[in-house]
Amino acid sequence: MACLKLGSKSEVFRLTGHTWLCSTGLKPDVMIQVGDQSFHLHKFPLLSRSGYLETLFSKASETTCVAQLHDIPGGSETFLLVAKFCYGVRIEVTPENVVSLRCAAEYLQMSENYGDSNLIYLTENFLNDHVFTNWDDSIKALERSCEQKVLPLAEDLQIVSRCIASLAIKACYAEDTSLFNWPISAPEATTTTTTFWNGIQTKATSENWWFNDVSIFLDLSMYKRFIQTVESRGVKADTIAASVTHYAKRNLPLLGSSRQSASSSSAEEGTNYGDDMYYSHEDQRSLLEDIVELLPSEKCVISAKFLLRLLRTSMILHANADTQENLERRIGEKLDEAALEDLLIPNMGYSAETLYDIDSVQRILDHFMLTFEASYSIVEERQQLMGDSHPLRPITKVASLIDGYLAEVASDENLKLTKFQAIGSLIPEDARPMDDGIYRAIDIYIKAHPWLTESAREQLCLLMNCQKLSLEACTHAAQNERLPLRVIVQVLFFEQMRLRTSVAGWLFVSDEDNNDDDPSGKNPGLEGNKNANPSMVMNGMRERVYELEKECMSMKQDLDKLVKTKEGRNFFSKLFGLRSKTKTSPCGGKGGDEDGLMIRETKN
Repeated sequence: MACLKLGSKSEVFRLTGHTWLCSTGLKPDVMIQVGDQSFHLHKFPLLSRSGYLETLFSKASETTCVAQLHDIPGGSETFLLVAKFCYGVRIEVTPENVVSLRCAAEYLQMSENYGDSNLIYLTENFLNDHVFTNWDDSIKALERSCEQKVLPLAEDLQIVSRCIASLAIKACYAEDTSLFNWPISAPEATTTTTTFWNGIQTKATSENWWFNDVSIFLDLSMYKRFIQTVESRGVKADTIAASVTHYAKRNLPLLGSSRQSASSSSAEEGTNYGDDMYYSHEDQRSLLEDIVELLPSEKCVISAKFLLRLLRTSMILHANADTQENLERRIGEKLDEAALEDLLIPNMGYSAETLYDIDSVQRILDHFMLTFEASYSIVEERQQLMGDSHPLRPITKVASLIDGYLAEVASDENLKLTKFQAIGSLIPEDARPMDDGIYRAIDIYIKAHPWLTESAREQLCLLMNCQKLSLEACTHAAQNERLPLRVIVQVLFFEQMRLRTSVAGWLFVSDEDNNDDDPSGKNPGLEGNKNANPSMVMNGMRERVYELEKECMSMKQDLDKLVKTKEGRNFFSKLFGLRSKTKTSPCGGKGGDEDGLMIRETKN
């Protein structure tokens, strides 16, 4: 740390109670009040260095040389250093006190008109030659500039602006050494050293070495100005985003404990973290709102996880609507990168009905769909040129995410059917390769809401496509008594259609294999072709057909259970227009039309 030593005399000041006395052997002839302390001093040393005091005491009478300097920058501590300088007593000018000394010297008009090498000249040179050329010293000087009694004059003297500019230059050095014309070695990755370029001293480490310092020592107003200066100098958006993220994590205590309930006293009344660190509810809310405004507008520089944490915290702190809307829009732009656990945002509303904030997720999904629809044609064309066969990959990820989200919130008894349907219907049908996820969510919702009518359940099941259920899901749905009868019938029908297609495919493949083995088109078994084994092929086909028949019989038995009642038969007959006529099934059994429905479809 740089240090400037001034004066040569030994200490002559002593404190008695709240009074400073100067033991020079001469009787004090002036008294200066600064705050709750008084200084009994002599005119000559003061008036020879300060134009302000000279003017002040020239108007005072000989018997009442008393001055009030309560508004001097830096207060009594700084004035003591000024008085010692006037008396020639040894003092040290450091980055911690140079700003207050420079402002006090300006306030007292300690220019070169009142003696050579006066305090304005000395402190100004120290700032330019030592403080502004060193990162740590600039940080300390800027930190002291933020003090209430110093800041106004420090702004007028452009000390704050110069400190910020010096810090920004050093931060930009880590980003791009091409900003300077002098050859400098690249910053080291893990260690911190000191590098000099053009007489300026800075740290040499990874490009993010300055994140921690600015997040610890700069308040929000100074940090905002610093970031804006760095950004104006061409630092990349991802570096800006990383710095803002670091600052938020360091200075927003609730951001780290955002999974806790907002009803806790720490969220409503304030949070005490560590020694002498108190963050009020209002302070954190204001800080979060400003941080959201500082985030770069580029889409890919901020993770969806961090944005969701900010959104969760903004709800705990009851941030303004613009902040929450901004975060929801940003999250919607990259919803495909989000994780389910981060999307489960507790409902912080004063009149909350559901456990999780369903409305917020719906708005986020709306933003994603708008972004996706606007960019889909461009993305599809680009992916086709690059040979990518999955143009729907982002929307497919979101579909899976929303299906999982609906399954998590479906067990909430207060979740209305319209809300569930609204979110599920936002996902296009072709976005889901399989509908097992939405089926699971529907089943959980119906189980948690047993009072739903048959009509309401049928409307809910419209969210899924029975043809896109896996074999396991079809088996579960066929035995699921909670589903409407119409849906179960559809599941069984489409599954049997799938079995019929599978059997036809097997027969087609078998015929082609036989034709390939016998170019003449004759049966290789009859011709005695040694290169083919028709018995093995036929045995394999018989086993596969037998397995398919067993699966078909199992589904028939499940269907029999559903249509035993008169109401079931009437519904079943009305649905398919069947007549009560006995028909022998291919499996060897006899029964009504109900029993032979699926088999008759297969034969057709």
